[in-house]
Amino acid sequence: MPLDYPVHERTLPNGLRVVVSPDPSVPNVTVNIWVGVGSRHEAPGRTGFAHLFEHLMFQGSRNVRSGEHFEALMAEGGRLNATTWFDRTNYFETVPRGALELALWLEADRHGHLLDAVNQANLDNQRDVVKEEKRQRYDNQPYGNALLDVYAAVFPEGHPYHHATIGSMEDLDAASVDDVHRFFRAHYAPDNTLLTLCGDVTPEDGFALAERYLGAIEENAQERRPPVDPLGPLPAPVRVERWEDVPNDRLHVAFRLPVDETEEFTAAGLALDALGGLTSSRLVRRMVRREQTALGVHATSWGFVDGVSLGFLVIDVAAESDTDAVEATLLEELERFAVEGPTEAEMDAAMAQAERGWLHMLASQEERADALSHYALLHGDPRLVNTHLDRLRAVTPEQVRAAAARWLRPESRAVVAYRTDVSTEEVA
Repeated sequence: MPLDYPVHERTLPNGLRVVVSPDPSVPNVTVNIWVGVGSRHEAPGRTGFAHLFEHLMFQGSRNVRSGEHFEALMAEGGRLNATTWFDRTNYFETVPRGALELALWLEADRHGHLLDAVNQANLDNQRDVVKEEKRQRYDNQPYGNALLDVYAAVFPEGHPYHHATIGSMEDLDAASVDDVHRFFRAHYAPDNTLLTLCGDVTPEDGFALAERYLGAIEENAQERRPPVDPLGPLPAPVRVERWEDVPNDRLHVAFRLPVDETEEFTAAGLALDALGGLTSSRLVRRMVRREQTALGVHATSWGFVDGVSLGFLVIDVAAESDTDAVEATLLEELERFAVEGPTEAEMDAAMAQAERGWLHMLASQEERADALSHYALLHGDPRLVNTHLDRLRAVTPEQVRAAAARWLRPESRAVVAYRTDVSTEEVA
């Protein structure tokens, strides 16, 4: 039986799409805005701009001073933040029902009039903030740059997913105020934006408030970066070796996957879960519990929309183990899985974890709003939140095996290997 969250849609005359999902169970509303711009929309030499705007959007606009967006909503009991990803940027706040109009007024001011406040001083300030974020999250963390290496290894130079959302600090340093203004005008437009209201608001009130506050933003329809040709699996192995002062050797073994929300992507994700994404998964049973050559195994599948997705396994190698031998064990299990597929127990466990994770996510009003925005902006239909589990349950063990045989082949892997730098160890 499918889920039945209420979903109502409308497109305003200026092109802004609005989704309202009423939920009167608590007296608050989540305002969730997705803009169709992420790191994949950035041009060479202009990387990091999408993430930069995530910061600039809190630095004031025509009628709002720097930092006031946070101050005004938190004073009303709201919570808010923003994130940047490959395919989108999102801004979200959950506020008491009585603060909904304030939230929408603030959003209208920055989405319609941000550039009034984007001057050289603000640009310089936020460039420094992004640089500090890169130092904290990437440069000064063990294995911190591993995913940057993974993206560059899996996707070819010039591909939309080749670089991370943090971008190049050199590109940000070279950016002028005019460059930043042009980027905003190209992407922050009503026809490239989706607003979801989820919570204690009726469809009639939600659409009326969206029209009142955001309907006056000028439309700016224009051509944006077209999709690239789809990518198949990597034609040959790719390898990156890093010798660093890290706690233990770690293998990041990555694969291209099919595009998001296809049966084959779902099947490949279940294959990764069965291999390494569960406490009872095949690699955990063998490497961590039986042979004790690994401290832990984790698996992830990320759905992208521009012709390809990404999946990877992360293996923390035990101190006395040979890292190359651990990788050889992984390749052996990949080959065996491609022939045999998941066992009944592995399939049941992978399905149960995926279903539990989905239902847990939807139980949160904020995360449900985010899922509605995701499906509406990237897949054209917010009602897919109600049918996701049906599509998941329809995947068969044979489809999982076939997806693994095509996408998770040893010869189609990209490996980013971190090895402990023995030169940093103390000599007794």
